[in-house]
Amino acid sequence: MSEEPRGPLPGRVAAAGESHDAVRVTADAGEPLDAVRVADAGEPLDAVSGRVAAVREAMAGAGVDALVLRPSPDYRFLGGRSDGRAGAFIVVTGDAVAETADPAGLVPKGARRVGVDPEMRVRELFGMAIEAELVPASSVLAPLRLRKEPYEVAAIGRAVAAAEGVLARARELAWFGATERAMAHRLRVLLAESGCEELVALRVAAGEHTARPAHVPGERVINPGDAVTVSVCGRWGGYCAEVARVFVVAEPPEDFEAMYSVVEAAYRAGLGAVRPGAPVAEVARAVGEVIDGSGYGRFAAARTCRGVGLGPDEGPRDGEDTVLAAGMTFCVEPAIYVPDLFGARVADVVACAEPGAVPLGSSPRTLHVLER
Repeated sequence: MSEEPRGPLPGRVAAAGESHDAVRVTADAGEPLDAVRVADAGEPLDAVSGRVAAVREAMAGAGVDALVLRPSPDYRFLGGRSDGRAGAFIVVTGDAVAETADPAGLVPKGARRVGVDPEMRVRELFGMAIEAELVPASSVLAPLRLRKEPYEVAAIGRAVAAAEGVLARARELAWFGATERAMAHRLRVLLAESGCEELVALRVAAGEHTARPAHVPGERVINPGDAVTVSVCGRWGGYCAEVARVFVVAEPPEDFEAMYSVVEAAYRAGLGAVRPGAPVAEVARAVGEVIDGSGYGRFAAARTCRGVGLGPDEGPRDGEDTVLAAGMTFCVEPAIYVPDLFGARVADVVACAEPGAVPLGSSPRTLHVLER
């Protein structure tokens, strides 16, 4: 039996230029409904119409005749609710924006280039049978999503606070004698209790497993003398946040504190490089210089920062030529992984502002000793 559809009904968002008092979603049959777009995330009702105008301008510049978005960060950016139901799409053309279960029917006849959501499923693509050149919608939307409005930065800050709250409660749990898998389960419970709408990633790695960047929590027992890397990444209020911290049980392993101090110093250096007008590559360079100078350079993680917002991994990213600007939010995440020995990773979300980097959280990065 198929699941009963949820989320907003197919309809039309008022065109850019209409006053927000008149914004309506009109069902296919013409019945007016109250506007229900992303207000659940605290977004102003007139924000979407402003975005649509910018999107249409970008579409014209890229020669894209229509955008077709499925539930995803791009979908939420243009007003789709965070609980977008399966089968719901948003279609943007030069003169309309509609949410529908039949996107192909709204793509203009004769359209030559259509931008499709990067998260579009293969069966969805084939099901639409659009006779046009298909290109990633991110070529239009990604540049527009780089800079966040103040209410978005505030929403990301609330998500960061929720993630930090989970790790604060995690420090009070009994870690000694538990397995990585058991602690990961306890963290999932804490995340659910925090109001997390979607768990994106969760990591618990102990001892030698902290040296594995993609480690999946297993049956390893956590013992005194172990380092433990814990990170949570999820979505709260429609926006994403990630926080990663390192604990030690009873006492740190030999030489671990020296290595961890390098990761902390690299984080501070990365923050110091954040300022409007600086290439994002300068953040990566600042982090790399600290780790290289310590002698741990060959053990450094390849990635040092990535954008965070409606999605957990968006621009700006290191390795790109993006120039930082006020309103950009991203995760600074230096890490060192010494194979078969130990590793450490710190991750925090920061905003770029005129004075420089503004951390959106307040959790200390000092090495926390778990006494039980």
